Amino acid sequence: MEQFQYRIKEEAGMHARPAGLFVREASKYSSAIRISHREKSGDAKSILGVMGLGACKGDMITMNIEGADEKEAAWGLKQFLQNNL
Repeated sequence: MEQFQYRIKEEAGMHARPAGLFVREASKYSSAIRISHREKSGDAKSILGVMGLGACKGDMITMNIEGADEKEAAWGLKQFLQNNL
């Protein structure tokens, strides 16, 4: 299992547009990907799971990735977050 944390830098937080792009990126991988923020957790491949977290600028999110391509998924998602959020 791979796990990492990321602090959101985007001024508007994880609103609809970046959440949709994030879900599209997460869906490229076969691994199970969970995203969590505070006490909430959701499926990173579901727009409702991601937006339901209510993550805002400055909030820390945690990614838990488990599966055949978990290392590739962790690297790809880190890159996505750094470039987009």
